Amino acid sequence: MLYMKTDLLIITALESELKRDALPAGVKIVYTGVGKINASIATYQAIHQHQPARIVNFGTAGKINPQIHGLLEIGTVIQRDMNAEPLAPRGKTPFSHAPVKYRSHAGIFVCGTGDSFVKGHDQWLHEQKIDLVDMELYAIAAVAHHHQIPWQSFKYITDDANEDSGKDWQDKVNHGEALYLAKLEQLLREA
Repeated sequence: MLYMKTDLLIITALESELKRDALPAGVKIVYTGVGKINASIATYQAIHQHQPARIVNFGTAGKINPQIHGLLEIGTVIQRDMNAEPLAPRGKTPFSHAPVKYRSHAGIFVCGTGDSFVKGHDQWLHEQKIDLVDMELYAIAAVAHHHQIPWQSFKYITDDANEDSGKDWQDKVNHGEALYLAKLEQLLREA
């Protein structure tokens, strides 16, 4: 691959989702580990170390919307596991002025982030019109928003967010890599 200089920083939870060696030379990637706390810390550190002009998150997700599949661009992310009722409605952190939703400049799909692996029906997810679920994006978007850095996210659907999700995710965690790389090539051409 040819050498590309860019102000774009890729943030991914695990190397099993997108290998560093597969990236074009000059493209930076940070692995956060699983979950919102790890994603928050790693994103904050990465912003201070690399000072990116924009952040792109590649990752895996379970689908709530039965019509979706493949690689999807996220438009909005909410926090699905913040539940401090009656102090605040589910999804909102009580006594916080932070946004309840973070929006990317593109994408149409709604992602619900939480520190749990979704393995069954949750009516609230459907009521919020959540298309897919992950475990890091809300934290990445919150830190990017705090630093006024635009973000984009592309999620590869690995499972149906049901009782088979754990096995399905393990079987398909690396299936999105070729799609991520094709999307990255497109993003770099547009930059």
